[in-house]
Amino acid sequence: MPVKQKTKQPVRTFHVKNMTCSCCVHLLRKEFTMEGIEIIDIKLGTITLAHDPKKVPWKRIEGILEGYGFEIIVDKEKMIVEQIKQAVIDLVHNSTYNAMVRNSDYLVERFGMSYPYISTLFSKHEPNTLEKFTIHQKIEKVKELIEYGDLTLSEIAYMMGYSSVQYLSTQFRSVTGISVTDYKANPFQLRKGIDQLE
Repeated sequence: MPVKQKTKQPVRTFHVKNMTCSCCVHLLRKEFTMEGIEIIDIKLGTITLAHDPKKVPWKRIEGILEGYGFEIIVDKEKMIVEQIKQAVIDLVHNSTYNAMVRNSDYLVERFGMSYPYISTLFSKHEPNTLEKFTIHQKIEKVKELIEYGDLTLSEIAYMMGYSSVQYLSTQFRSVTGISVTDYKANPFQLRKGIDQLE
């Protein structure tokens, strides 16, 4: 008996803002599966779907995304900015951070653009500069490493690319408003989600 082939359904790729962690991917995978929408590909920042728009209109898909705080990006520059943010998050949170690799060199190599252009483009579309965004991501990672308690502050400073514990401590206080010592005493009150960092 011949195998029945699937009917060809329209395929569409969405560039999505605020998809910053694997939880976002799992959430959307579950939501779209429940709606009977076929996921061709899903990763941080993009999702490609195939489905019958007569059964589930595209507006319903946009509504699902926006209902969870995701934003569909149509502007090319904004797409690049979202990719830049994702690259910084990947470098700081999802990889073994290499203190020898400068953030600027990493981004230049990844995007094939000059750092001044990347930085200017980022500032054009975001409330903070790229430098501040990166610092806030690094400090959030420092908080996480402090909570784990596996590394000394000196080891954390080296791992995260700080020239000294003093420099890390100064930047930590500048961003959080409290000292590293005070944070260690009550760490959980000041943690933020990656998507909440500007």
